[in-house]
Amino acid sequence: MTFRRHFLLSSLAALTFGASGAHAQDNVLRVGTDATFPPMEFVENGKRAGFDIELVEAIGKTLGKRVEWVDIDFKGLIPGLISKRFDMAVSGIYVTEERKKVVDFTDSYYAGGLVAMIKDGNTVIKKISDLDGKKVSVQVGTKSVGYLQEKFPKVQRVEVEKNQEMFNLVDIGRADAAVTGKPAAFQYVRTRPGLRVLEEQLTVEEYGMALRKDTPELTKAVNGAIAKLKADGTYATIVKKWFSNSAAK
Repeated sequence: MTFRRHFLLSSLAALTFGASGAHAQDNVLRVGTDATFPPMEFVENGKRAGFDIELVEAIGKTLGKRVEWVDIDFKGLIPGLISKRFDMAVSGIYVTEERKKVVDFTDSYYAGGLVAMIKDGNTVIKKISDLDGKKVSVQVGTKSVGYLQEKFPKVQRVEVEKNQEMFNLVDIGRADAAVTGKPAAFQYVRTRPGLRVLEEQLTVEEYGMALRKDTPELTKAVNGAIAKLKADGTYATIVKKWFSNSAAK
């Protein structure tokens, strides 16, 4: 059922049943997402999948709410949230000071940032500082390029157009490592054997779930649900599934 159709039917129901129809919607958590960012959220076999998807579904269950997903382009997430198209936006959104001016965020639920990928069995590169002097593949125009230029001037950068080329160079031994965003790196090792991600990160950037400033009680409730999922081990299980060096899933 599309959001537009659901909205129309909900409006008619509210007119027909009055307060009881409105009360039914209290059990629904509408969440906007752009499901094109594996492994955070993506479509697989016609269904939404990914770390964010599973975590939000677990949050909804903890709150006793049914999650209703609203698909929207990433650039429309914050405007859609503010205009009340949905209650929360979750789509690998970095918490920034600029965004915090217009929306509230939950406590950070995951730390993204840049990571290094090396070939499984590589014993020369054990920590980030070992990258200096090595051949490192990066995607042209990404944050990785500038970061290596500034922090690792001795790195021999091999700049390519696409992520896949970057990983392939490490696979065939033409680069010692690749530097890219954490989600893309773990998505690769999740689906393809041969590479692994160094545990130490180059940078850390926090992901948060965005909510409107006029729903502080919902922000508090979602934070409470996240804390509960961390305490009972559910969160750790979801993290292990989507952010593990093991390709066997």
